[in-house]
Amino acid sequence: MPVPDFIAPMEARLASVLPDDEGWQFEPKWDGFRCLAIKSGKSVELWGKSGKPLGRYFPEVLAMIEAVRYDHFVLDGELIVPVDGVGSFDALQQRLHPAESRIHKLSSATPAMLIVFDLLQVEKVRWDDHPLRERRAALETFMPGVPPGNGLRLSPATVDRAVAERWFARLSQELDGVIAKRLGDPYASGERAMLKIKRIRTVDCVVGGFRYGTGSNQVGSLLLGLYNAEGKLDHVGFTSAFSKEEKPALTKELEKLTGGPGFTGKAPGGPSRWSTERSSQWEPLRLELVAEVRYDQITGDRFRHGTGFVRWRPDKAPETCTFDQLALPVDPDTIIKTILATA
Repeated sequence: MPVPDFIAPMEARLASVLPDDEGWQFEPKWDGFRCLAIKSGKSVELWGKSGKPLGRYFPEVLAMIEAVRYDHFVLDGELIVPVDGVGSFDALQQRLHPAESRIHKLSSATPAMLIVFDLLQVEKVRWDDHPLRERRAALETFMPGVPPGNGLRLSPATVDRAVAERWFARLSQELDGVIAKRLGDPYASGERAMLKIKRIRTVDCVVGGFRYGTGSNQVGSLLLGLYNAEGKLDHVGFTSAFSKEEKPALTKELEKLTGGPGFTGKAPGGPSRWSTERSSQWEPLRLELVAEVRYDQITGDRFRHGTGFVRWRPDKAPETCTFDQLALPVDPDTIIKTILATA
């Protein structure tokens, strides 16, 4: 049976809580690049979920796949690059670089891992039409074929909801969330057939400035900051979740604070991949306001996406709003070891 060139990965839809009925498998939600790893004889490839090939950017992962003793297989997993004991999304993104010399250097200096959580084919047997409980058993049989020291890792899994709840409770800083899949379902290529229950994180930030809305005299977004180890306020992101009714009063309060130092460390408009034409168009404030916001992931020292405003914190001293509050991803091996210990 030939190995397919590409299978659209099964997708997830967002849920607020873990399902509490029977028949689910729970897995950690990894924060990396979703990837299909395919070996067909001497041909080895990685495919992103968009259908674009990733193999040239991760030559060390191609070597890992090639070293597995099976000749034909399709794996579903997540590419992660750990750097100094921390899972680095920045380091992962830097791999998407056109220069082969740069890719070779990075693949040696910061090798990637592939965290494997599903098996679609091995040798002549297609597993994607089998229920998850059978695919998982086949995957666990497959993994001993991975040589020692190889960067392929088996993602932990449990059918016990209480165990998955403990992952949330004990790994609140490290774990991005939990994926839930139906044990009796086949692999639903391209469909949102599983659930992702994400960790809701909040952090208290200093409002270092604001931007007016495009073509408006009302606030468009608040610019958020955290104090670094040198005591300087670094720009880390923004929040803009304010209703039309709230904006006039909020704008007046912000304008009373204009003329302050704003960000004393990294400021909007500094050189970064987030810079835009509007990056320098902001109003610096006196550093008095503290806002609690929701966020999902950190990339480097910034929020990867916009944040959700939760509430004002007049009880919080601005200088206590430091980077120490943030949930930083850790090395996948550390997470796996901790999860297995909590099972």
